[in-house]
Amino acid sequence: MKLTAHYYRQFDADHTRNVPAESYGGWQTAEVDLSRAHTALVVMHAWDTGTPETYPGWWRAVEYMPRAQAILRDVFPPLLAAAREMGFRVFHVVGGGDYYRSLPGHAFTRSVAGPAPPALDHVEADDSLRRLREFRSANVFVGKHNEADVARGFGALDFPDEARPLDDEPIAENGHELFALCRHFGVNHLIYAGFAINWCLLLSPGGMHEMSGRGVMCSALRQAVTAVENKETARDELCKQIALWRVALAFGFVFDVDEFVGALRAGA
Repeated sequence: MKLTAHYYRQFDADHTRNVPAESYGGWQTAEVDLSRAHTALVVMHAWDTGTPETYPGWWRAVEYMPRAQAILRDVFPPLLAAAREMGFRVFHVVGGGDYYRSLPGHAFTRSVAGPAPPALDHVEADDSLRRLREFRSANVFVGKHNEADVARGFGALDFPDEARPLDDEPIAENGHELFALCRHFGVNHLIYAGFAINWCLLLSPGGMHEMSGRGVMCSALRQAVTAVENKETARDELCKQIALWRVALAFGFVFDVDEFVGALRAGA
């Protein structure tokens, strides 16, 4: 499967310049060969997050929800339809509740993965640490007045219709299970879609950092992700731009959805 890959050339810095990095090659494109047999599309943390009326506090805390819903509505249907029609492997990575545990895709994954390894040891929290965490919860994220809505939202978490797994699509809830799927199916390259590229997709269980540490190449679909932005970056989605650069530099490649879908269909 031939596909145009976007990669970043992080060399050569010219130290005769005032800003040496401005001589880097920057974003480049090249046609690469992907092995369909050893590659999978990963849909990660695609959640039904309701509406601003249903969970106003959750929407106040998570500004990217309108962008995520637009991606679910406009990008996911043709992307998943093409992958499924062309027999391209699709994995789902979940989290945040138990909405997936009764589904056949998760039962299959558990049968492949076996028992989870022991959880990591944690430090014991004292009163000082608890107070610091309470301060952060109230003043950093999500804010005291938003906590109840966020809890209600996670309590009713489910897949959106646009990203609901088919019965034969495996579902993993952590890196142990996702790696077991990779080993079972011979997958060594995961292409991620979902939310959010600079948060869950990088660092949550089953995210790129964890899977890269297991030797798996991790790439992303540009139009099928959004990022957690802040007050200073949201207008231009600068955090998404930086996150895609990080993917291209540290983990794999960035692909465009239309080109990915076209390559799938061309290889039918």
